[in-house]
Amino acid sequence: MRKICTLELLSAQRVRSFRSIREAEVSDLVASIARAAAAGKAVDLSTMLPALTTAITSRAAFGKSQQLTTDRAFQVVFDNISEVLGGFAISDLYPSLKWLPALTGLKARLEKLRKASDSVLDRIIDDNRSRKSSATTAAESKGDDEENVLDILLNLQESQDAGVPITMDVIKAVTLELFMGGVDTSASTVEWSMSEMINNPRILHKAQQEVRQALGDDPSLHRLKYLDMVIAETLRLHPPGPLLVPRENRERQVELNSYVIPANTHVIVNAWAVNRDPRYWTEAERFVPERFVDRSIDYTGNDFQFIPFGAGRRMCPGVSFGTAVVKLTLASLLFHFDWSLPAEQKSINLTECFGATLRRQYALHLLPTQYCSVL
Repeated sequence: MRKICTLELLSAQRVRSFRSIREAEVSDLVASIARAAAAGKAVDLSTMLPALTTAITSRAAFGKSQQLTTDRAFQVVFDNISEVLGGFAISDLYPSLKWLPALTGLKARLEKLRKASDSVLDRIIDDNRSRKSSATTAAESKGDDEENVLDILLNLQESQDAGVPITMDVIKAVTLELFMGGVDTSASTVEWSMSEMINNPRILHKAQQEVRQALGDDPSLHRLKYLDMVIAETLRLHPPGPLLVPRENRERQVELNSYVIPANTHVIVNAWAVNRDPRYWTEAERFVPERFVDRSIDYTGNDFQFIPFGAGRRMCPGVSFGTAVVKLTLASLLFHFDWSLPAEQKSINLTECFGATLRRQYALHLLPTQYCSVL
């Protein structure tokens, strides 16, 4: 299934095909902020950014016709799952005690969430099939709806071209994974980037100058090299998943740097600590995008000193999808608006709040001033 995600759902070509979705939703966000700017009001980016990434991911996963009906229902399930995954579970400390999840009520809660997510996904899939079966022509079948992940998976199931059986459980698992991985991670990265830049006016000004000059001449995000550095430095200090997906050494006992790791041990890599290790990073706690001037930005896991998305076969398959959303959103916010703190604030509190993703503990309220009119 990982191969299907990488080649069919989240390949570079597929991510490019979602460009119109990203642009439409970011345009709506900019218009909403512009209305607040015209009224002289601050905006709550901690609320607006997850709403944006939810809309983008919903359209990419399920299509535009499903977006308005699924966002809220799916968001409730998603929030509950995120709360469970990000919470403390004593069974994680004693994995050999298989009865602990049942005793603590975790197993029952997870089963309840599974049924809730299944109910929402079953309705979405049924609606998708009903819409297609009621269409009389191929053109009608598509209408003005974008091709989406659910369409691709259902087509693969029907054609049996995937090389592996694609059951309904697989389809629901993949779409849920896409939603889980595409909402909070991108939103939190944009939020942390804005927070760090507001606290570093020099960096904010430099990023804005690049965006406004580059997009004014040629609207191509590929030219925004300094913004790439800002995003990379944000991911270094605030990786969306501070603890990587657990690994298990199933085959044999291994020894690393005098540490003996028994066979069948669950190993959790602390990406947050690796990315801040002073042995590899000068002034590791400071936000310095320029550190990437002479250092390649590698999200593929080849640089083990910088692993915001993990490494190896279990690294995040949605890197291209997520970074595309982050870059377009940041570029749009910097191009259209000047940003400042509300009058009662002197600086941004950067306290972190750990959960399924690394979020800010306090909401990010900023005052926008329109620089470029919304076209």
